[in-house]
Amino acid sequence: MATAAKSIRKPSTAATPWGAATLVEEAAVPQRVGDKRFSVVVQLLDAPSGERLIRFAYTTDGAARRGPVTMRARDLERLRAALERAPVLKEVLGL
Repeated sequence: MATAAKSIRKPSTAATPWGAATLVEEAAVPQRVGDKRFSVVVQLLDAPSGERLIRFAYTTDGAARRGPVTMRARDLERLRAALERAPVLKEVLGL
């Protein structure tokens, strides 16, 4: 009898000045301006040294982009809701 191979998902990593860090948790807020779609993300990362890092970024087509991250004040409630689904990140942020 043949058995199906299990796919093992490699942990996501993020490039940082401290080296490739492992993505632990993420809170994302989908955004739209006209026909442009993107998401603001807050990510909890583990650096190679074991230090915890917080990254604020935005994504287009699933790729995190660095640079200014701007949110409308009215979207902060949506960020709070997203953090409810990321309890470790919420705790690290002290919220």
